Amino acid sequence: MTIERFMVEGQLPPVSHYCHSVRAGNQVWVSGVVGMRADGTIPEDTVSQFDIAMDALDACLRAAGGRPEDIVKVQVFLTDISERAAINPRRQAYFGEHRPASTLVEVSALVDPRMKVEIECQAVLPEGR
Repeated sequence: MTIERFMVEGQLPPVSHYCHSVRAGNQVWVSGVVGMRADGTIPEDTVSQFDIAMDALDACLRAAGGRPEDIVKVQVFLTDISERAAINPRRQAYFGEHRPASTLVEVSALVDPRMKVEIECQAVLPEGR
């Protein structure tokens, strides 16, 4: 089986030794993405950070040949779990009728203390794509 690793143009460079996404056969893994813009700025509110992170997740997924409906598992890390209700409409808009398995947990901190959200996912692509 071929393993492809993707460094996605327009995305933040990794802060460590990893790539944005990996595809092995028909499976795709997207590394954790955060709410930092490409210019290095970070909005103060969680919803804006979530929107930026979801855009990054989508770009990394698509670079590996995936689409939102291919996501089978999503993990969301929030520094304040009470923000779940605020981001949930964005999740629903992105996934539509496709409901992946999901984990959402509160964490004490992310790699930058201004960050409030990080998202990662796994996808399974249909045969032939």
